[in-house]
Amino acid sequence: MDRLLTVREVAERLGTWESSKERFVRRLIEERRIEFVHVGRLVRIRESVVTAYIEANTVRPLARGRRLGAVAA
Repeated sequence: MDRLLTVREVAERLGTWESSKERFVRRLIEERRIEFVHVGRLVRIRESVVTAYIEANTVRPLARGRRLGAVAA
């Protein structure tokens, strides 16, 4: 079973703790953009959900030599 992370732990993993504290993660929760679990009044996020969120929002580089709008011959 995955470890349940606090909002602060998620913010630290995403690198947003220094700039926005919990605000960014709480906005993700409010907008239902990330899966979360209620443990009584507390909100927790599974470690695998954070990993999946990072993967889903990672922008991959284009292959070298390909230009945007170039037509293949």
